[in-house]
Amino acid sequence: MSNTPPIRVLVVDDSASARMLLVHILEADPRIRVVAAVPSGEKAIETLGQSNPDLILMDIHLPGINGYDTTRRIMETRPVPIVVCSAVSAVTAADNVFRAMDAGAVAVVEKPVGIGHPEFSKVAAKLVETVTLMAEIKVVRRWPHRKPAPISLRPPLIKPPRAAAPRAVAIGASTGGPPVLQSILSALPASFPAPVLIVQHIVPGFLGGLVQWLGQTTRFPVKIAEAGEELLAGHAYLAPDGHHFGIGRSNDAVLSLEGPDSGLRPSVSHLFRSVGDACGANAAAVLLTGMGKDGAHELKQLHDLGALTIAQDAASSIVHGMPGEAIKLGGARFVLAPEQIPEALTAWSLNSSQRPDSARISPA
Repeated sequence: MSNTPPIRVLVVDDSASARMLLVHILEADPRIRVVAAVPSGEKAIETLGQSNPDLILMDIHLPGINGYDTTRRIMETRPVPIVVCSAVSAVTAADNVFRAMDAGAVAVVEKPVGIGHPEFSKVAAKLVETVTLMAEIKVVRRWPHRKPAPISLRPPLIKPPRAAAPRAVAIGASTGGPPVLQSILSALPASFPAPVLIVQHIVPGFLGGLVQWLGQTTRFPVKIAEAGEELLAGHAYLAPDGHHFGIGRSNDAVLSLEGPDSGLRPSVSHLFRSVGDACGANAAAVLLTGMGKDGAHELKQLHDLGALTIAQDAASSIVHGMPGEAIKLGGARFVLAPEQIPEALTAWSLNSSQRPDSARISPA
Protein backbone atom coordinates (compact mmCIF):
# COMPACT_ATOMS: atom_id res chain seq x y z
CA MET A 1 0.00 0.00 0.00
CA SER A 2 1.33 3.46 -0.97
CA ASN A 3 2.40 5.86 1.76
CA THR A 4 1.69 8.82 -0.53
CA PRO A 5 -1.05 10.99 1.01
CA PRO A 6 -4.18 11.36 -1.12
CA ILE A 7 -4.75 14.46 -3.22
CA ARG A 8 -7.09 16.74 -1.28
CA VAL A 9 -9.75 18.22 -3.58
CA LEU A 10 -12.30 20.96 -2.93
CA VAL A 11 -15.30 20.70 -5.29
CA VAL A 12 -17.23 23.91 -6.08
CA ASP A 13 -20.51 23.60 -8.01
CA ASP A 14 -23.94 25.14 -7.40
CA SER A 15 -25.77 21.97 -8.48
CA ALA A 16 -26.19 19.39 -5.70
CA SER A 17 -26.46 16.56 -8.24
CA ALA A 18 -23.31 17.73 -10.04
CA ARG A 19 -21.42 17.88 -6.73
CA MET A 20 -22.53 14.34 -5.87
CA LEU A 21 -21.44 13.05 -9.28
CA LEU A 22 -18.05 14.77 -9.12
CA VAL A 23 -17.42 13.48 -5.60
CA HIS A 24 -18.37 9.96 -6.75
CA ILE A 25 -15.98 10.10 -9.71
CA LEU A 26 -13.07 11.54 -7.76
CA GLU A 27 -13.33 9.32 -4.69
CA ALA A 28 -13.54 6.20 -6.85
CA ASP A 29 -9.81 6.77 -7.36
CA PRO A 30 -7.81 5.87 -4.22
CA ARG A 31 -5.33 8.66 -4.94
CA ILE A 32 -7.98 11.33 -4.36
CA ARG A 33 -9.96 12.50 -1.34
CA VAL A 34 -12.65 15.15 -1.55
CA VAL A 35 -12.24 17.32 1.55
CA ALA A 36 -15.29 19.52 0.90
CA ALA A 37 -17.99 20.09 -1.71
CA VAL A 38 -19.58 23.55 -1.66
CA PRO A 39 -22.22 25.39 -3.75
CA SER A 40 -20.66 28.82 -4.23
CA GLY A 41 -17.51 30.86 -4.61
CA GLU A 42 -18.14 32.52 -1.25
CA LYS A 43 -18.26 29.10 0.45
CA ALA A 44 -15.10 28.03 -1.37
CA ILE A 45 -13.19 31.06 -0.10
CA GLU A 46 -14.66 30.62 3.38
CA THR A 47 -13.71 26.95 3.67
CA LEU A 48 -10.29 27.21 2.04
CA GLY A 49 -8.35 27.54 5.28
CA GLN A 50 -10.14 24.64 6.98
CA SER A 51 -10.17 22.24 4.04
CA ASN A 52 -6.57 22.98 2.96
CA PRO A 53 -7.00 21.47 -0.53
CA ASP A 54 -4.24 20.50 -2.92
CA LEU A 55 -6.53 21.40 -5.82
CA ILE A 56 -9.89 23.08 -6.44
CA LEU A 57 -12.30 21.71 -9.06
CA MET A 58 -14.62 24.59 -9.87
CA ASP A 59 -17.60 25.32 -12.06
CA ILE A 60 -17.45 28.70 -13.76
CA HIS A 61 -21.17 29.54 -13.47
CA LEU A 62 -21.85 30.11 -9.78
CA PRO A 63 -24.37 32.21 -7.85
CA GLY A 64 -22.95 35.35 -6.30
CA ILE A 65 -19.22 35.38 -7.01
CA ASN A 66 -18.69 33.59 -10.33
CA GLY A 67 -15.86 31.17 -11.05
CA TYR A 68 -13.64 33.84 -12.58
CA ASP A 69 -13.85 36.18 -9.60
CA THR A 70 -13.46 33.26 -7.20
CA THR A 71 -10.33 32.15 -9.02
CA ARG A 72 -8.93 35.68 -9.02
CA ARG A 73 -9.52 36.15 -5.29
CA ILE A 74 -7.99 32.78 -4.38
CA MET A 75 -4.93 33.32 -6.57
CA GLU A 76 -4.38 36.77 -5.07
CA THR A 77 -4.63 35.55 -1.46
CA ARG A 78 -4.01 31.82 -1.01
CA PRO A 79 -2.93 30.31 -4.33
CA VAL A 80 -3.80 26.69 -5.05
CA PRO A 81 -4.14 24.86 -8.41
CA ILE A 82 -7.62 25.46 -9.82
CA VAL A 83 -9.17 23.33 -12.58
CA VAL A 84 -12.26 24.80 -14.23
CA CYS A 85 -14.95 22.14 -14.72
CA SER A 86 -17.53 23.42 -17.19
CA ALA A 87 -20.23 22.06 -19.48
CA VAL A 88 -19.35 22.25 -23.17
CA SER A 89 -22.87 23.58 -23.83
CA ALA A 90 -21.91 26.66 -21.82
CA VAL A 91 -19.04 27.62 -24.13
CA THR A 92 -21.18 30.31 -25.74
CA ALA A 93 -20.52 32.16 -22.46
CA ALA A 94 -16.89 31.05 -22.40
CA ASP A 95 -15.42 34.43 -21.61
CA ASN A 96 -15.29 33.65 -17.88
CA VAL A 97 -13.69 30.23 -18.50
CA PHE A 98 -10.67 31.74 -20.21
CA ARG A 99 -10.62 34.80 -17.97
CA ALA A 100 -10.33 32.34 -15.07
CA MET A 101 -7.35 30.75 -16.80
CA ASP A 102 -5.84 34.19 -17.23
CA ALA A 103 -6.39 34.75 -13.51
CA GLY A 104 -4.45 31.60 -12.68
CA ALA A 105 -6.60 28.49 -13.30
CA VAL A 106 -4.31 25.80 -14.66
CA ALA A 107 -6.69 23.79 -16.87
CA VAL A 108 -10.24 23.37 -18.10
CA VAL A 109 -12.09 20.03 -18.23
CA GLU A 110 -15.47 18.97 -19.49
CA LYS A 111 -18.10 18.40 -16.82
CA PRO A 112 -19.47 14.80 -16.92
CA VAL A 113 -23.13 14.78 -17.92
CA GLY A 114 -24.25 11.59 -16.17
CA ILE A 115 -23.40 7.95 -15.60
CA GLY A 116 -25.72 6.76 -18.40
CA HIS A 117 -24.16 8.97 -21.06
CA PRO A 118 -22.11 7.06 -23.69
CA GLU A 119 -19.12 9.36 -23.15
CA PHE A 120 -19.28 9.21 -19.35
CA SER A 121 -16.37 6.81 -18.79
CA LYS A 122 -14.09 8.72 -21.15
CA VAL A 123 -14.93 12.13 -19.68
CA ALA A 124 -14.66 10.84 -16.10
CA ALA A 125 -11.25 9.28 -16.79
CA LYS A 126 -10.00 12.56 -18.31
CA LEU A 127 -11.29 14.45 -15.28
CA VAL A 128 -9.42 12.18 -12.86
CA GLU A 129 -6.26 12.31 -14.97
CA THR A 130 -6.34 16.11 -15.07
CA VAL A 131 -6.89 16.39 -11.32
CA THR A 132 -4.00 14.05 -10.49
CA LEU A 133 -1.62 15.82 -12.87
CA MET A 134 -2.60 19.40 -12.03
CA ALA A 135 -2.39 18.80 -8.27
CA GLU A 136 1.39 18.63 -8.70
CA ILE A 137 1.60 22.07 -10.32
CA LYS A 138 3.34 24.72 -8.24
CA VAL A 139 1.30 27.90 -8.48
CA VAL A 140 2.28 31.37 -7.34
CA ARG A 141 0.33 34.33 -6.03
CA ARG A 142 -1.18 36.58 -8.67
CA TRP A 143 -0.97 40.24 -7.69
CA PRO A 144 -4.03 42.44 -8.35
CA HIS A 145 -3.93 44.45 -11.58
CA ARG A 146 -0.48 43.18 -12.39
CA LYS A 147 1.18 44.68 -15.45
CA PRO A 148 4.35 43.17 -16.85
CA ALA A 149 7.34 45.44 -17.03
CA PRO A 150 7.94 46.67 -20.57
CA ILE A 151 10.63 44.84 -22.51
CA SER A 152 12.73 46.89 -24.90
CA LEU A 153 14.74 45.12 -27.57
CA ARG A 154 17.82 46.89 -28.88
CA PRO A 155 18.35 46.77 -32.64
CA PRO A 156 20.07 43.53 -33.68
CA LEU A 157 23.82 43.68 -33.31
CA ILE A 158 24.48 41.44 -36.32
CA LYS A 159 22.97 42.34 -39.68
CA PRO A 160 23.39 39.59 -42.26
CA PRO A 161 22.00 40.07 -45.77
CA ARG A 162 18.23 40.55 -45.93
CA ALA A 163 16.27 37.35 -46.48
CA ALA A 164 12.87 36.90 -48.10
CA ALA A 165 9.83 38.26 -46.30
CA PRO A 166 8.65 36.23 -43.30
CA ARG A 167 6.05 33.66 -44.36
CA ALA A 168 4.46 32.40 -41.16
CA VAL A 169 4.62 32.15 -37.39
CA ALA A 170 3.71 28.75 -35.90
CA ILE A 171 2.82 28.45 -32.22
CA GLY A 172 2.26 25.26 -30.22
CA ALA A 173 0.72 25.24 -26.75
CA SER A 174 -0.94 22.90 -24.28
CA THR A 175 -1.55 23.16 -20.52
CA GLY A 176 -1.61 26.82 -19.50
CA GLY A 177 -1.43 28.02 -23.09
CA PRO A 178 -4.56 30.19 -23.59
CA PRO A 179 -3.45 33.14 -21.41
CA VAL A 180 0.00 33.11 -23.02
CA LEU A 181 -1.53 33.10 -26.50
CA GLN A 182 -3.70 36.02 -25.43
CA SER A 183 -0.70 37.99 -24.20
CA ILE A 184 1.26 37.35 -27.41
CA LEU A 185 -1.55 38.23 -29.81
CA SER A 186 -2.45 41.31 -27.77
CA ALA A 187 1.07 42.70 -28.11
CA LEU A 188 1.71 41.99 -31.80
CA PRO A 189 1.10 44.98 -34.09
CA ALA A 190 -2.02 44.95 -36.25
CA SER A 191 0.30 45.33 -39.25
CA PHE A 192 2.23 42.13 -38.43
CA PRO A 193 3.37 40.88 -41.86
CA ALA A 194 2.71 37.13 -41.50
CA PRO A 195 -0.14 34.82 -40.49
CA VAL A 196 0.01 33.19 -37.05
CA LEU A 197 -0.80 29.47 -37.07
CA ILE A 198 -1.70 27.89 -33.74
CA VAL A 199 -2.16 24.41 -32.33
CA GLN A 200 -3.58 24.61 -28.80
CA HIS A 201 -4.35 21.31 -27.09
CA ILE A 202 -7.77 21.81 -25.49
CA VAL A 203 -10.80 19.74 -24.55
CA PRO A 204 -12.99 19.17 -27.65
CA GLY A 205 -15.90 21.57 -27.62
CA PHE A 206 -14.06 24.45 -25.96
CA LEU A 207 -12.19 25.67 -29.04
CA GLY A 208 -14.99 27.95 -30.19
CA GLY A 209 -15.01 29.67 -26.81
CA LEU A 210 -11.26 30.12 -26.94
CA VAL A 211 -11.44 31.71 -30.39
CA GLN A 212 -14.24 34.00 -29.22
CA TRP A 213 -12.24 35.07 -26.15
CA LEU A 214 -9.03 35.66 -28.09
CA GLY A 215 -10.90 37.65 -30.71
CA GLN A 216 -12.51 39.84 -28.06
CA THR A 217 -9.34 40.50 -26.07
CA THR A 218 -6.70 40.98 -28.79
CA ARG A 219 -6.31 43.21 -31.81
CA PHE A 220 -5.87 40.19 -34.06
CA PRO A 221 -8.67 38.69 -36.13
CA VAL A 222 -8.81 35.10 -34.80
CA LYS A 223 -10.61 32.15 -36.37
CA ILE A 224 -10.62 28.38 -36.72
CA ALA A 225 -8.75 27.41 -39.88
CA GLU A 226 -10.73 26.16 -42.87
CA ALA A 227 -9.25 23.86 -45.52
CA GLY A 228 -7.93 25.72 -48.55
CA GLU A 229 -8.42 29.25 -47.26
CA GLU A 230 -5.69 31.83 -47.77
CA LEU A 231 -3.75 32.46 -44.57
CA LEU A 232 -3.58 36.24 -44.28
CA ALA A 233 -0.93 38.37 -42.64
CA GLY A 234 -2.03 39.89 -39.34
CA HIS A 235 -4.55 37.10 -38.72
CA ALA A 236 -4.40 34.15 -36.31
CA TYR A 237 -5.70 30.69 -37.16
CA LEU A 238 -6.28 27.78 -34.77
CA ALA A 239 -6.33 24.12 -35.75
CA PRO A 240 -9.86 22.69 -35.68
CA ASP A 241 -10.78 19.97 -33.20
CA GLY A 242 -9.60 16.59 -34.43
CA HIS A 243 -7.65 17.86 -37.47
CA HIS A 244 -3.97 18.31 -38.13
CA PHE A 245 -3.18 21.82 -39.39
CA GLY A 246 -0.48 23.00 -41.76
CA ILE A 247 0.38 25.51 -44.45
CA GLY A 248 0.71 24.93 -48.18
CA ARG A 249 3.29 26.50 -50.46
CA SER A 250 0.65 29.00 -51.63
CA ASN A 251 -0.04 30.12 -48.06
CA ASP A 252 -3.25 28.10 -47.93
CA ALA A 253 -4.52 26.20 -44.90
CA VAL A 254 -4.03 22.45 -45.15
CA LEU A 255 -6.13 20.25 -42.84
CA SER A 256 -5.67 16.53 -42.45
CA LEU A 257 -7.36 13.57 -40.78
CA GLU A 258 -4.17 11.52 -40.83
CA GLY A 259 -3.60 9.38 -37.78
CA PRO A 260 -2.65 11.01 -34.49
CA ASP A 261 0.97 12.07 -34.05
CA SER A 262 2.19 10.67 -30.71
CA GLY A 263 -1.46 10.26 -29.77
CA LEU A 264 -2.41 13.83 -30.69
CA ARG A 265 -4.53 15.35 -33.45
CA PRO A 266 -4.01 18.20 -33.96
CA SER A 267 -0.34 18.00 -33.10
CA VAL A 268 2.26 20.72 -32.84
CA SER A 269 4.75 18.37 -34.48
CA HIS A 270 2.61 18.20 -37.63
CA LEU A 271 2.25 21.99 -37.76
CA PHE A 272 5.98 22.61 -37.31
CA ARG A 273 6.91 20.03 -39.99
CA SER A 274 4.47 21.64 -42.42
CA VAL A 275 5.86 25.12 -41.76
CA GLY A 276 9.40 23.82 -42.24
CA ASP A 277 8.48 22.20 -45.57
CA ALA A 278 6.60 25.24 -46.90
CA CYS A 279 8.58 28.15 -45.45
CA GLY A 280 12.02 26.90 -44.42
CA ALA A 281 14.12 29.66 -42.87
CA ASN A 282 11.45 32.28 -43.56
CA ALA A 283 9.37 31.18 -40.58
CA ALA A 284 9.27 31.57 -36.83
CA ALA A 285 8.13 28.90 -34.39
CA VAL A 286 7.21 29.25 -30.73
CA LEU A 287 6.72 26.38 -28.27
CA LEU A 288 4.76 27.33 -25.18
CA THR A 289 3.83 25.72 -21.87
CA GLY A 290 2.52 22.17 -21.97
CA MET A 291 3.03 18.56 -20.95
CA GLY A 292 4.94 16.03 -22.98
CA LYS A 293 7.18 16.49 -26.01
CA ASP A 294 4.85 17.54 -28.81
CA GLY A 295 6.75 19.80 -31.22
CA ALA A 296 10.10 19.64 -29.44
CA HIS A 297 11.96 17.60 -32.07
CA GLU A 298 10.38 19.61 -34.88
CA LEU A 299 11.40 22.90 -33.26
CA LYS A 300 14.98 21.63 -33.46
CA GLN A 301 14.47 20.83 -37.15
CA LEU A 302 13.20 24.37 -37.78
CA HIS A 303 16.16 25.75 -35.84
CA ASP A 304 18.53 23.80 -38.09
CA LEU A 305 16.76 25.18 -41.17
CA GLY A 306 17.54 28.70 -40.00
CA ALA A 307 14.07 29.65 -38.75
CA LEU A 308 13.62 31.76 -35.64
CA THR A 309 12.78 29.36 -32.80
CA ILE A 310 11.56 30.36 -29.33
CA ALA A 311 10.71 28.32 -26.24
CA GLN A 312 8.85 29.68 -23.23
CA ASP A 313 10.98 29.86 -20.10
CA ALA A 314 10.46 27.56 -17.11
CA ALA A 315 9.61 30.31 -14.64
CA SER A 316 6.50 31.40 -16.56
CA SER A 317 5.32 27.95 -17.73
CA ILE A 318 2.53 26.09 -15.95
CA VAL A 319 4.23 22.93 -17.22
CA HIS A 320 7.65 23.15 -18.84
CA GLY A 321 7.43 19.79 -20.63
CA MET A 322 7.19 20.76 -24.31
CA PRO A 323 9.45 23.83 -24.25
CA GLY A 324 11.81 22.15 -21.81
CA GLU A 325 12.30 19.20 -24.16
CA ALA A 326 13.00 21.54 -27.06
CA ILE A 327 15.59 23.40 -25.01
CA LYS A 328 17.30 20.11 -24.10
CA LEU A 329 17.51 19.24 -27.80
CA GLY A 330 19.08 22.61 -28.63
CA GLY A 331 16.05 23.62 -30.67
CA ALA A 332 15.35 27.02 -29.11
CA ARG A 333 17.36 29.97 -30.37
CA PHE A 334 15.77 32.04 -27.60
CA VAL A 335 14.21 31.10 -24.24
CA LEU A 336 11.81 33.90 -23.34
CA ALA A 337 9.09 34.95 -20.93
CA PRO A 338 5.67 35.54 -22.56
CA GLU A 339 5.97 39.32 -22.46
CA GLN A 340 9.25 39.13 -24.41
CA ILE A 341 7.96 36.92 -27.22
CA PRO A 342 5.91 39.54 -29.17
CA GLU A 343 8.83 41.95 -29.39
CA ALA A 344 11.14 39.17 -30.51
CA LEU A 345 8.67 38.21 -33.25
CA THR A 346 8.21 41.84 -34.28
CA ALA A 347 11.96 42.41 -34.50
CA TRP A 348 12.29 39.24 -36.59
CA SER A 349 9.45 40.28 -38.89
CA LEU A 350 11.17 43.57 -39.73
CA ASN A 351 14.00 41.60 -41.30
CA SER A 352 13.62 37.84 -41.15
CA SER A 353 17.37 37.32 -41.39
CA GLN A 354 18.01 39.44 -38.30
CA ARG A 355 17.79 37.95 -34.84
CA PRO A 356 16.67 39.99 -31.82
CA ASP A 357 19.37 40.46 -29.22
CA SER A 358 19.54 42.43 -26.00
CA ALA A 359 20.96 42.36 -22.53
CA ARG A 360 17.65 41.06 -21.21
CA ILE A 361 16.96 38.50 -23.93
CA SER A 362 19.67 35.95 -24.38
CA PRO A 363 19.93 33.05 -26.83
CA ALA A 364 19.44 29.63 -25.31
